[in-house]
Amino acid sequence: MDPSPAREAASVLNIEQIVAALPEEGRERFERLYQVTSAIGEVRPPPQMHRWIERYFGSVEAILRQKVVKVTNRATLEGALFNDLRAKRPLEARIPVALHEELARSAPDPFCEPLLNTPEDPFGRIAGRCCVTASNIAKYDGAHGVIIFNEHDPLAFDEEAVADFLDVAGRWWAAAHAADPGAVYPLFMWNCLWKAGASIPHGHAQVSLTRGMHYAKIEALRRSAEIHRLAFERDYFEEWHAVHRDLGLATAHRGVRVLANLTPVKEKEIVLLGACLDAPLASAIYTALHSLIDRLGVTSFNLVIYLPPLVATGEDWGDFPVVVRMVDRGDPTNRTADFGAMELYAAPVVSSDPFRVAEAIFPCFSEE
Repeated sequence: MDPSPAREAASVLNIEQIVAALPEEGRERFERLYQVTSAIGEVRPPPQMHRWIERYFGSVEAILRQKVVKVTNRATLEGALFNDLRAKRPLEARIPVALHEELARSAPDPFCEPLLNTPEDPFGRIAGRCCVTASNIAKYDGAHGVIIFNEHDPLAFDEEAVADFLDVAGRWWAAAHAADPGAVYPLFMWNCLWKAGASIPHGHAQVSLTRGMHYAKIEALRRSAEIHRLAFERDYFEEWHAVHRDLGLATAHRGVRVLANLTPVKEKEIVLLGACLDAPLASAIYTALHSLIDRLGVTSFNLVIYLPPLVATGEDWGDFPVVVRMVDRGDPTNRTADFGAMELYAAPVVSSDPFRVAEAIFPCFSEE
């Protein structure tokens, strides 16, 4: 990233000024893809609240006028709301001791001996150096498997393990497709710990292969990219990356494009764009995850990989890269949910500024 004072001071809260300072080409590109609006929310707390406010927010003055910035992706209609007060809070970097105590208490689980305690798919198991597959006992699709990590601790993975998980996923999709040639649309999911929706703390990921059409959000992204190309004669994914690069929110790692997403689905979202499911992408995934864990204290996360279909279909997937998205799901010891009605039915409310996330994460990548 640009180390200049102007870049260091950049924030999603002053993004309108940042965009206005871009060269004309950058401004036009941003305005093709994004709309930004802002508002000031005012509160009038009674004197009885002042001590509580000072304890949690530093001062009463800090909460009286709060700037909220709304960023919307015009192509995909993904959006996020950034609260001035929330964005000013420092990003915490702590790993709760209670997390490891809980993992130790819950160590016995079916995944510790998967060959004895988990079912296999009709085509058998796919084994790697660091993992083995099982058939998901409660399926969300006809072809739905689990990649069970050899290591119980869900945060104890290295780059070799991540590459192995992806290799096993690729071989599982090939086997599932051979068993059912109509299943052609692959998906990889990694839910880490219960805050991210994992029912078992033992490290694992999930793979599926669906029929008829890709999963709805992936197909929606493909259609949005196609509409953008038809409307502007430009590759959506190239433009998406270029906008983030213009703002200092993009870098690269061994040919993989890395973004600190301007419209994150939730906290600290990182997006990777790769050519295929290969070693450079595995390296970028490992680097991104461990930078989130080591530098920003992330302990529970969701990661998903969107891929084009395994064979040619009636849709146009020509511009669609391999898309990896990962997001922090918060402290596993916190009983407050991070998703509410706003996230489900309106737009995410986000406390982590993408510019601060980029500053923390990007030094871990070997930029090209």
